[in-house]
Amino acid sequence: MDPKDHDERTARLYTALLAGLPAEALTTDPDVTASYAADMAAFCPAGTPAALVLPRTAEQVQHVMRTATALRVPVVPQGARTGLSGGANATDGCILLSLVKMDRILEINTVDRTAVVEPGVVNAVLSRAVAEKGLTYPPDPSSWEQCTIGGNIGTGSGGLCCVKYGTTAEYVLGLDVVLADGRLLRTGRTTAKGVAGYDLTRLFVGSEGSLGIVVRAVLALRPAPPRQLVLAAEFPSAAAACAAVCAVMEAGLTPSLLELMDGTTVRAVNALGRMGLPETTEALLLAAFDTPHAPEELAETGRLCTAAGATAVVPAEDEAESELLLQARRMSLPALDALRPATMIDDVCVPRSRLADMLDGTAAIARAHDLVVGVCAHAGDGNTHPVVCFDPADEDEARRARASFDEIMALGLSLGGTITGEHGVGVLKREWLARELGPVGVDVQQAVKKAFDPLGLLNPGKLF
Repeated sequence: MDPKDHDERTARLYTALLAGLPAEALTTDPDVTASYAADMAAFCPAGTPAALVLPRTAEQVQHVMRTATALRVPVVPQGARTGLSGGANATDGCILLSLVKMDRILEINTVDRTAVVEPGVVNAVLSRAVAEKGLTYPPDPSSWEQCTIGGNIGTGSGGLCCVKYGTTAEYVLGLDVVLADGRLLRTGRTTAKGVAGYDLTRLFVGSEGSLGIVVRAVLALRPAPPRQLVLAAEFPSAAAACAAVCAVMEAGLTPSLLELMDGTTVRAVNALGRMGLPETTEALLLAAFDTPHAPEELAETGRLCTAAGATAVVPAEDEAESELLLQARRMSLPALDALRPATMIDDVCVPRSRLADMLDGTAAIARAHDLVVGVCAHAGDGNTHPVVCFDPADEDEARRARASFDEIMALGLSLGGTITGEHGVGVLKREWLARELGPVGVDVQQAVKKAFDPLGLLNPGKLF
């Protein structure tokens, strides 16, 4: 494109957007737009955006989409950009639509146990607000202090509590969504039950902004449970820890948390946070219960861990010690990130019965490529996060990192798993989504995309 034509197109877009937006909500400053152009994923290209819009109302979002449709300009929706798959990355000439300023909690209803929020509300802010009323919003991604509810909905986020409480999808009752042509669609309900028509709400959860822009969400809440107590168990191998996970689940226990850190992750956490975790362990399993019978359930879990080969089982003595152990687990990704200049964080989920095969296979891949790969996992639901640590300035090491990442995803599929449990597909895993779904699955999903977004303007280049 001739630079003059590009400038004229940008000027035309700016004028059209400004007709329905306050000046402070819009910028075309290239330095500012570039700072919003990508999320936290490695190996994911980002284009050069034409404009950045930070709306405060649904009506402003509608204006953006009407303008984008009229001028045939792509739109990339964004939350806090804490994503790990390139799902919020800019495409050339797009409008970046950042929803972080739509951050109001509109209602908390203690009778219906619901919250109505805008998409820019930070997960931790909502969690604290409902806790003041004796309620809880269970989904708690590791980035919960930064990530937004809109982003959580876009990727179908999970967190540490998934083994008992499930993922974001289980808590989204209804949505207000701005469609590609600017119309406002209301899906779902505010009632406890409802099966009228197709379940469009579930369709939008995990769609990564490719079908519409969420501007309001009705979320289910639960009564706040008792404070959880945590147990830590050391194992001489990841396979032994995975055997303990299977034993806990087979015994009918329902932990509120069942998390695994391999030896590489444990040592990285100690190096970053001086947490005093056992350096010699090859796997550390954290189990928690939040019921009135938590001490008895922890004791039974400890017996099962010992039977599976644990070399030490240490129940936390109080809530403070429990919180310290959880802090160590939440530190896993930053700690691994500190080992090398860059990381690629995988998100492969396998059946719990194949968890040991997944961890042993990942270790073999790391050895084959001479790389540091640490694994932390939501072990209770089989969701592993192998973290490939590498130096992008070392061309050969970067090549080996990318190859190992792909081999880990292939391993997960071979074990009956999925390429993403909670991080989404974005740019990073487009090829792998096609492999997982197969030709018929891809055709059906692309038909759904076309029905909602016939011009292909919403988050192009993601998913497919």
